[in-house]
Amino acid sequence: MSKFTQKFYAKKKNIYCSDAIENTVAYLINVNDLVYLFDNFPEMERYDRLSMESVFGHLMERISSMRFTAAKERYNHFQKSYSDIYHHLLLRMVASYLGITQETLIRIRPEK
Repeated sequence: MSKFTQKFYAKKKNIYCSDAIENTVAYLINVNDLVYLFDNFPEMERYDRLSMESVFGHLMERISSMRFTAAKERYNHFQKSYSDIYHHLLLRMVASYLGITQETLIRIRPEK
């Protein structure tokens, strides 16, 4: 169970936030309502499990990348993986995602 999921079920406030790069509509669900859905609709529990497997795989990849890959390599991989939105992102967003400072990001980015 992820920290987010643990805090969600424990009804603790989450310390993480998200930035949106375009107009976004966000929905929320009360934990008791979610538990009700899981208890009464097995397909919802399956959907959640499959979603969490995907999230877990992505997080494991990010953790490995942070530990064993140089900042420049992470930047190049990020740029290729998110080429469709890369140019719309603020430097602070990219640096935060890569786990580096903005100064490091400016230094490792190729000259234009």
